[in-house]
Amino acid sequence: MNLNSLKKYIAPALIVATTAFTSCLHQLDTVPVDPNVDTKDKVYQTIEDYNQGLAKLYAGYAVTGQQGPDGNGDLGGIDEGASQYLRRYWEAQELPTDEAINCWGDPGQPDMSTMTWSPTNTLNEALYYRVIYQISLANQFIRDCNASDFDLSSQIAEARFLRAYSYWHALDLYGNGVPMVTEENAVGAELPMPWGQRHDGDELFNYISSELEAIIDTDNEQHLVETNESLFGQANIGVAYMVLTKLYLNAPVYLNASVLPSDYLDKAETYVEQVLNRYALSLDSKNKVSAYQSLFLMDNYEEGNEVIFSINYFGNQTRTWGGMTYLINAATGGGMDRDHMGLPGWGGNRSMTSLGKYFENVSDDRNLLFYDNSHTPEISNFYEFSEGVPVMKFRNVDSNENKGDASFAEVNYPVFRVADAMLMQAEIKVRKYGTHDQGVFTRLWARANRQGQIPAMNLTNILAERARELYWEGHRRQDLRRFNSFTSSEHVTAWPYKGTNTSTPNGINNVDVKYELYPIPSSETGANPNLNQNPGY
Repeated sequence: MNLNSLKKYIAPALIVATTAFTSCLHQLDTVPVDPNVDTKDKVYQTIEDYNQGLAKLYAGYAVTGQQGPDGNGDLGGIDEGASQYLRRYWEAQELPTDEAINCWGDPGQPDMSTMTWSPTNTLNEALYYRVIYQISLANQFIRDCNASDFDLSSQIAEARFLRAYSYWHALDLYGNGVPMVTEENAVGAELPMPWGQRHDGDELFNYISSELEAIIDTDNEQHLVETNESLFGQANIGVAYMVLTKLYLNAPVYLNASVLPSDYLDKAETYVEQVLNRYALSLDSKNKVSAYQSLFLMDNYEEGNEVIFSINYFGNQTRTWGGMTYLINAATGGGMDRDHMGLPGWGGNRSMTSLGKYFENVSDDRNLLFYDNSHTPEISNFYEFSEGVPVMKFRNVDSNENKGDASFAEVNYPVFRVADAMLMQAEIKVRKYGTHDQGVFTRLWARANRQGQIPAMNLTNILAERARELYWEGHRRQDLRRFNSFTSSEHVTAWPYKGTNTSTPNGINNVDVKYELYPIPSSETGANPNLNQNPGY
């Protein structure tokens, strides 16, 4: 897999604009509103033009607009860098959990860490519209491809995947009541209806699964390429299998059902096996870093055997104040070594003792937490970055410790890794059969050089191992929900500032169950009376 092959498409794609959108247009699909914006008749002349249009869909997860890092952004009404897709998605999945906390006082920011957000939270609104915008772009691209005389079956399959991927985010974050629009809907003809009247209905779930299952079928003209035929960061059959695994494994959460058709876990098991047939753990140390650490540095594109899907960054060619530039800068500050991190640092995100406990008194290569006398692990002042446990997982350096671009990160974000698939397979086995061998723990601990007695294979220990292996990779909220450990249940524990205002540092166990989902923004429900707000908001 060659990173540079994808790189040549991303930069030109940033100037391809077939759709305009601002936060004041509460429609899932839009047409150009600026007469100076090129239309498809001008943009799409050759197959190469369509490839660049497809690259724009990929770039939508990495950057924020046509210029970057600010100016001519895709969304209006919010700081451009703060509206970036990965930045908003990562915060939504990590900040309200036991893995991360942010010390900034920007509007809406403390609410994300304290699980006290409302339908008017500006950061949640930015996330919602970013997801909707990405779906909008995919819809329009598919329409344009369908109207073309070229054979664009492969491009359409990838666009269908990316749309299903963002719709999965919408389902996971907002439930079944988000707007229902595909390429079949006339652009701007009417206000969209929700996928279903109930937030826990199965309409969107079924649509996502049917789309993904269609494009993994090699008998279908529109199907994804095999893993050995794709570029690093490109959607392929293995990536689709990974999303299908997560969709079916999380089905009880999405459908709010304790009893589901027995074939749901069977499907998850089948799909995860397809993933594991195509990928393998990266086991060898590389240059100056361990095998585990090499997955989160600038040259992690060499780890395509383990990294299943990624959001790619190329320094000055993907300029944004979101994405990996945000994740590394926001994690850097206080007494930390800026040269080691590879960027100057903004001092915002750090972790807590609730994550540190998984590495207590044991040597483990995955323990990339920072401790020194300039930082206090316990947090008494929410707004003080020097209180908490800084995380050095992502760094803007390569495996030889050479620094990247001085302003914009060059690290690719690993969306999915094979270690995640291995742990999901073990979880599925335990959920189906009540037990499973310890082989997964053994392999992950051996790679991490972690010593000690291998724990029993049960759900409690799987959740703990997912924290050790996957922290800060955007999975924790989803995991806690699936293990009934996020808001209110007998399994729920407290972590610092959970469900409290910033004057109550110890957090609480039980939080209003409404926080299982994020609210649909008030601006959206106000503009579209067809939509229903999620329960409790």
